[in-house]
Amino acid sequence: MKLLIKNGRVIHPVTGTVLLQDILVEQERVSLMEHGLTAQADRIIDASGLTVAPGLVDMHVHLRDPGLTYKEDILTGCAAAARGGVTTMACMANTSPAVDCPEQVAYIYDRARQANGVQVYPIAALSKGLRGEEPTDAEALKRAGAVALSDDGSNVDNANLMRDALIRARQLELPILSHCEDTSMVSGRAVNEGSVSRQLWLEGRPAIAEEIMVMRDAMLAEETGGRVHICHVSTARSVDIIRKMKKKGVPISCETCPQYFTLTEDEVLSKGAMARVNPPLRTQKDVAGIIAGLRDGTIDVIATDHAPHSVEEKTRPLSRAPSGMIGLETSLAVTLTQLYHTGKMDLPDIIRHMSTNPADILHLSRGRMSLGAVADLVIFDPDEAWTVDPSLFASKARNTPFAGRTLKGRVKYTVVKGEVIYQDG
Repeated sequence: MKLLIKNGRVIHPVTGTVLLQDILVEQERVSLMEHGLTAQADRIIDASGLTVAPGLVDMHVHLRDPGLTYKEDILTGCAAAARGGVTTMACMANTSPAVDCPEQVAYIYDRARQANGVQVYPIAALSKGLRGEEPTDAEALKRAGAVALSDDGSNVDNANLMRDALIRARQLELPILSHCEDTSMVSGRAVNEGSVSRQLWLEGRPAIAEEIMVMRDAMLAEETGGRVHICHVSTARSVDIIRKMKKKGVPISCETCPQYFTLTEDEVLSKGAMARVNPPLRTQKDVAGIIAGLRDGTIDVIATDHAPHSVEEKTRPLSRAPSGMIGLETSLAVTLTQLYHTGKMDLPDIIRHMSTNPADILHLSRGRMSLGAVADLVIFDPDEAWTVDPSLFASKARNTPFAGRTLKGRVKYTVVKGEVIYQDG
């Protein structure tokens, strides 16, 4: 099937340019890019007034499959991804059972083949059962198709286990994705330690709990040469630590999420459990530090940490509700609203953080706009305003603090391997 996309503003994230171009897709790949193409095609999309970019690569999602599919499953997660312009996802291992053996990796690939075409790559557990005690067989997991190792959802408290994992990861060229929060300082605590925790008379999750572990894992990466990727960075001081380590040549990368450059701990006062997330929403100073880290390249990736929960779970009191919020269907729009429309980042830089960089970290051949590249594309209107209505989501879950918020930027088409898998309206 041939697909012709005409008159779009095409983002080239590697070169940082935006060009008025037509794109011809043949046999799942980009075959021509130039203005004024008149080629024959089975389908023609007029992208006048729209922006065309490489499909988004979300390297941090929780699809809850196997075992927790009342929250989400691979099929509904892929449907939600398509609505958000995400064409590739890497899913975390904290399922039931955990993805800690080749058979569970194979299960995820088998289920994903039944979905809408969104590419799903498993991230396997770093420790057996995510217990932080005994390492998994990293070599077997990589052979099965795991693209990284992580106990995300839990900190790896055992420094020796993390050190050994980084040594193995270096040998296997497999990144380690680290959830950095010292367990002894955060266990059972719902919100950031600060003014909001004091108002609610709750023990808080202190910023230093994250920063200590960011420093530890950065030092272990420096010592072992293994590549560590810090998940969901939430504090300004974490950004400073990573910035300094990068300048020293340490093999470290990191991500943040839209909530950490948009919301503060005050959101908990109005949204309650909907705003409970790990690590917690922080202060305005931290929001500014996260944005500075995105602007100067210290933060490599914008991911969602898409974390679905049931309505019943998220209507529990704040101290008893699970942490997490969904983001696949809102991440691009929140990012455009908060960073592009405020002049803090340009479109190529945003797409580089949401597509090219995560693909590179996971060694995936995605996130490029070039001849011969796989035709995974998102076509969006950066200026269209819409109001978030979770009842219309493709996800099973509704747990977003952005409900009712007006955002600017809407996905119109999502294309995977040259096939349109989502069209707005």
